[in-house]
Amino acid sequence: MTDAVGSIDTPDAQDELPESKKKARKGGKRAKKGPLKRLATFYRQIIAELRKVVWPSRNQLTSYTTVVIFFVAIMIALVTVIDYGLNHAAKYVFG
Repeated sequence: MTDAVGSIDTPDAQDELPESKKKARKGGKRAKKGPLKRLATFYRQIIAELRKVVWPSRNQLTSYTTVVIFFVAIMIALVTVIDYGLNHAAKYVFG
């Protein structure tokens, strides 16, 4: 019995690959290198990525640091006020 694709009993032509086209994998790239070579490659890749980073100038770094410290100070004040208010509310409710 045949349908639009082909016979049910025989596979399609694109499913069959000649034996010369099939390659057996032997573990990929990791199997070819020892652990120390892989570690050295890893560190070389880290250094290569760090060279791509656009580092901020001293003025930018100073302004970013100032903004972060200011924001943290505001958040500390906010949490302190909320904590103080909840503390007094709990003392009022529970005696």
